[in-house]
Formats: sequence, structure tokens, C-alpha cells
Amino acid sequence: MQRIPNAVRTATSSELTTDVVIIGGGLAGLVSALELARAGHAVTLVERKTYPFHKVCGEYVSNEVRPYLQTLGIDPTALRAATINRFQVSAPSGRSLYAPLDLGGFGISRYTLDHELYQLGKAAGVQFLLNKQVDDVLVTKDLFIVSTSDRSTGGTQTVNSRIVLGAFGKRTKLDKTLDRAFMRQPSPYIGVKYHIKTDFPTDLIALHNFADGYCGMSAIEDDKYCLCYLTTRSNLRQYGTIPAMERAVLCQNPQLKAVFENSEFLYEKPEVINEISFSPKQAVENHILMTGDSAGLITPFCGNGMAMAIHGAKLASGLASRFLKNQLTRLELEQRYQREWSAQFARRLWIGRTVQRLFGKAWLSEITVQALGVCTPALRGIMQQTHGTPIAV
Repeated sequence: MQRIPNAVRTATSSELTTDVVIIGGGLAGLVSALELARAGHAVTLVERKTYPFHKVCGEYVSNEVRPYLQTLGIDPTALRAATINRFQVSAPSGRSLYAPLDLGGFGISRYTLDHELYQLGKAAGVQFLLNKQVDDVLVTKDLFIVSTSDRSTGGTQTVNSRIVLGAFGKRTKLDKTLDRAFMRQPSPYIGVKYHIKTDFPTDLIALHNFADGYCGMSAIEDDKYCLCYLTTRSNLRQYGTIPAMERAVLCQNPQLKAVFENSEFLYEKPEVINEISFSPKQAVENHILMTGDSAGLITPFCGNGMAMAIHGAKLASGLASRFLKNQLTRLELEQRYQREWSAQFARRLWIGRTVQRLFGKAWLSEITVQALGVCTPALRGIMQQTHGTPIAV
């Protein structure tokens, strides 16, 4: 028997039983829940927030998952997603390189896409425990006992299940509780996201480099754009506030200066996430199947995190359903999932981490953009290596 430290028990506790508990209601959690519910399993999904809500994310989706999303009932065109088929990368000096996106993709906000998947999940019979956090997981040979607490009232609830999927994101308290290896390595990165209105081609996704970071920008629905950047905590500490850092660091790139000076920012304050880690993770921990960013986070430079989360959820839910139908033992389930997840994504993550080292430092970014300009096929090759082929449906 393995235990994550005990949750606080209160007189307001209750208990329920289900086939599957999914911890986290982002793309990976929602797609897994929808697939498992439609396969006839009882599914409970625990999410810390209440839909709809914004998340730090580049909000670009590769077309490798578009046919699959359509089978789930998601029509990007009906959701007014932007069609994106060109790529721009700029050095800190503003020098730019353009290339076609061979597979292409679309831009849509997590606010819209996640909420649409949530509605489909409800219709399929998924039980959602919203505004709840997971405090405790007890793992026995054949049963998971998941304790949750309400973030508003403090009331607790225990959920018993045969299997747990972890889809709780980039870095959480639960990762620390599980003593996952990557949590022992502090990460210097922070992510910041805005929605803006501006004058920019809707078919172009741009990646603008600056000292110790880079910023992605692309169209989403309703004539809006996602502006999302990665930088270091040391940059923020040096200048004290996010606006001061943006003026002093990001705006040294003329491309970004024009964006910040000539755009309408639609948030009162940006969405921010701290200590983003790109270190390797295990796809199975404490018998929990990890998916999405919980299994591995690709660098934003590669722009493919959303598609990987969706693809990984399809993989996890398919194997989990076979386990629940007694077609796989738990050992077979875990071994197959780790093996198939690695076959699909491990190389992409390694390439992403390797390519990220070529950017961030001003002088190295300049040299890299210049070199890629001389050999444009190299840039297209990098993008092909970090993207998959369309999922067979």
C-alpha cells in the first residue's frame, strides 16, 4: 500500500465510487474523460477551477489532431478558430525568417476549446467535481482512494476508483507530494499570457526572441490574438514588475516593441505561471497514468503542446478502457502506456529541449536565425520532427 499524505477529514465529508478518476480538467483530462465516458465507463474528473477559464498557453493547435477532434464533436471552423499556415521567427534584433507550416494548424483559446469539451463531457455523463483540489491518494493493489476538498467551503469528498489518470498540468503541489524527480530540480522559467487585439496577419504564427526568452503570437477566435511568452524569474526580479520587464527586455526586439505599443490588451492583468519545467518526466508514477503536461512538457518554441496533450489523452484513455474491460492487467497497462507514450513523444521532447538551447541568449539567437535563413529546409525539418502525422480516425 502506498500513501500520499492524509487529507484533513471534516464532518462535511462524503464518498462515491467510480471506474476512473481524472485529476485535472485541461485538454488531456477533458479528452480522456470524454473518450472513457463514451466507452461506457463511469468517470469522475476533479478540477481546481470552474469553466470557462483562461490558461497560460500558446493556443495554437497542429492539424495533426484536427480530424480526431472532429470525431469528438469539436469543429474548429464552427468555433471561429483562425487558420494558420505560416511561421515567423525573429532574432532579438528583429531580423526575421519566414517559412510555411507544412501541416498547418488553427488558433483557438483554451477558454473556448476547454469549455466546449467540458460541455461534451457533461453530455456524455462525466461527473465533474469543480473548484476541488486533490489532497490525498491512497493506492492499494486494486483500488485508488482519492480525497478531495472544496476550495471554497473546505468540505471533503472521497472517490474510490479502479484507475487514476493524472492530467494536472505543468507543475503542482501534487507533483511534490508524489515526490516526482523533476520537482527536485528548481526551474527558472515563468510563462505570461495576454489576449490582445492588433494588426497582424491571421494566418501567421510568430516567435520573437529576446534576452532570456521568447514570445509567441498568433490569431485565435473573434479577431483576437494570443500573446504568450517564456522568460526567467531573474529577468522579472531585475525589473520588479511584469510591465517594467516587458519595456526593458521584450521591447528591445523591434517586432515586440511594435506589438506592445500598438495593441489593445484585453486582460486587466496577464495570466502567469511559475517554475515551468522541461525536465523529463515519467508517464506512469505511483500507478497513475500521466498525460498532457503531467507526462512531459514540450518547449513553447515547438508550438505543439496542445496537440500532444490531445494525442496523449487518446492513447491513455484507449489503454485505460481496455484495462477496465479486463483485457489488460495493471502491469500490462502501465508497461504498454509508458512504452507507447515514449514512442510517440520522447523524441519530440528531446528535440524541443535541444532546439531551445539555441535561443534565449541574444548572440546565439542571432546566429541561429541567420543560419536557418541560409538553410531554410533546416527550419522546416525541425518543425516536422516536433510534430506528428494526423491521427488515424
